[in-house]
Amino acid sequence: PMNSSTMATQIHHYGRAFLAPLLQSSCRRQPQQQRLIASTITAASSSSAAAMDVKVQKFSRLQSLKSELQQEDASLHDFVGGDDSNNNNNNSTSTNYLPQQPIKRKKAPPRSAKILPKPSWLKAVPATSAKYHELRSTVRSLGLATVCEEAKCPNIGDCWGGASSTSAESNSSNNNSINGKELDEFEQHYGTATATIMIMGDTCTRGCSFCAVKTSRKPPPLDAEEPNKVAEAVTSWGLDYVVLTSVDRDDLVDQGAGHFRKVVQRLKELSGVGAGETENDNGNGEKKEKKKAIIVEALTPDFCGELDLVTQVATSGLDVYAHNIETVERLTPRVRDRRAGYQQSLNVLGHVKQVNPNVLTKTSIMLGLGETDEEIRTTMQQLRENDVDVVTFGQYLQPSRRHLPVKEYVTPEKFEEWRVEAEERFGFKYCASGPLVRSSYKAGEFFLKNMVREKKREREEAAALAAAVV
Repeated sequence: PMNSSTMATQIHHYGRAFLAPLLQSSCRRQPQQQRLIASTITAASSSSAAAMDVKVQKFSRLQSLKSELQQEDASLHDFVGGDDSNNNNNNSTSTNYLPQQPIKRKKAPPRSAKILPKPSWLKAVPATSAKYHELRSTVRSLGLATVCEEAKCPNIGDCWGGASSTSAESNSSNNNSINGKELDEFEQHYGTATATIMIMGDTCTRGCSFCAVKTSRKPPPLDAEEPNKVAEAVTSWGLDYVVLTSVDRDDLVDQGAGHFRKVVQRLKELSGVGAGETENDNGNGEKKEKKKAIIVEALTPDFCGELDLVTQVATSGLDVYAHNIETVERLTPRVRDRRAGYQQSLNVLGHVKQVNPNVLTKTSIMLGLGETDEEIRTTMQQLRENDVDVVTFGQYLQPSRRHLPVKEYVTPEKFEEWRVEAEERFGFKYCASGPLVRSSYKAGEFFLKNMVREKKREREEAAALAAAVV
């Protein structure tokens, strides 16, 4: 290897060779300037040599440290805190290198107080039925999105799988006014499987603190073929009740109201020529099987409170107009996106009844976010003042750690109390209330059962009127 003096000599030589042209081209310079350049070259050569000496010294020091480590006779016992006397009696090949005292392991930190353990009554039906796989396959093939999947709904196996007679009977145990035979006839004819299709994409322009749907300021553009795809999917499933919902699209001029209207109208067109009607098959006089009239529920955004956009959807031919108020007024700023508003939602629901008195209006409230009983009663009273027909109560479940934590798990008994109070005290036409109830949970089943109840009530009232006349 080259020593430091040799390297310094070469650096001095190459430095002069590099600067020689400068010296030759400056023949007209003063002698003082030429002496300055020469002294600069000499100083640079000296500093380079000094730097090489330091590197050589460091390299030699590293080599000596490595040699010392190789000569030392240390064992693992020296590092884990064993007795020094034992270390003197054992060489490096001894197996007695573990510490004499057992290692004390620290306990795991306690679970965060913000995360409450789930109670035993929060159990959902697994998604394993044939009907579930059929609906899922159709959704995938047509490139559609469902809020059931995007929002991680725990009831997807139950809603998509439909209800058997046993489960339907158990679900209606709290409704004594329903005739079991009539209910079976309706379920046999209509079916109870419900799917909530999310239109206008799977990406929302808002970011509510409770919602698991992904967000973006600029989601992908709308699919112009979506109305046809949705109608094709629903008619192929053979369902009688479908819930259409959508993400918020504040990035669009009309916030998606026109697209929502087209989907509803196209679905009504392809669902049949009318309830109980038939149509000819290729003009040969044969009649096709009667088509069922699909009941359409639209779970809509608030369209930023622009009532003309609300009118477009409310008059599209739907049967149920749903818009969720989500929580009580005090918690709204923390729970919902800043562009949503408690009074804004009340205005939307009230306006629907003004432009379409025949449509049912519906909303949903999450419990377990820290609301009080009086706040819930105040919300129900304000909903009835805006002529809302149906309300649902469900337990809020935290989708992930970055979402709002659960403050309380409400018991099934308390949910039942809210159902009774909503229907009997405040006069809602129907209330679905339970830990796993969601805005569109078993929407078809609940709606049809309520229809049976209303029809029976009308017959009883007509019979009582006839008896009074006689």
